[in-house]
Amino acid sequence: MKRIQLLPFGSVPWELLSELRRGLSFEFGVPCKALEPEPDPGFAYNVTRQQYHSTEILTTLTHRTAPHGCHTLGVTLFDLYIPILTFVFGEAQLQGTCAVVSAHRLHQEFYGLPADSSLLKERLLKESVHELGHTLALPHCEDYQCVMSASHGVEWIDLKTSRFCPACRSVVELRASIKATP
Repeated sequence: MKRIQLLPFGSVPWELLSELRRGLSFEFGVPCKALEPEPDPGFAYNVTRQQYHSTEILTTLTHRTAPHGCHTLGVTLFDLYIPILTFVFGEAQLQGTCAVVSAHRLHQEFYGLPADSSLLKERLLKESVHELGHTLALPHCEDYQCVMSASHGVEWIDLKTSRFCPACRSVVELRASIKATP
C-alpha cells in the first residue's frame, strides 16, 4: 500500500475526514488524501430497510480507477447493511483495494446519549483501520484489543484499540510492502 484515499459519500464533515486522514496515515505509515465528495449513493438505497447496501457502494468503488498501490476508503454518514445482517459498520474487499465505512451508528446520539465528537472520531478510525486491514487479507483476530477483532456492536469497538496486535502488525507490514511493489 503506497497511499490511502478517502472518498466521502454524501455530506461528511471536513473535521471528521481530516482527523481520519491523520490517524490512517499514522497507523499505516503512508500518505492519506481526502478526495472531493461524491453525492448521496441513491443507487444503493433500499426503501424498505431505509438503509444503504454497502456491497453496492463497494462495487462502485472497485470500478473507479486508482493509482497503483492506492487503497480507497469510502466514508459516509448513511446507515449501511448487507442482506444477512441488520447493519454493518463497514465492508471491505478481502485482499482488494477498496473498503467502505459508515459513521451512522458510531455517533453517541444514535444510542440516545449526548454527543461526543472525540469518541466518534476514535470509533471511525478503529473501523477504518479494521476495514483497510481486510484489504490486506487480514481476518478477524482473537485478541479483543486488536483493531482486527470483530465488532458486532459499538461496545466491542470501544473495547479494542486502533492498533494492530503484534501478529497482525507483522502481516500488515509484509503484505503492504508486497502490494506496493510494482
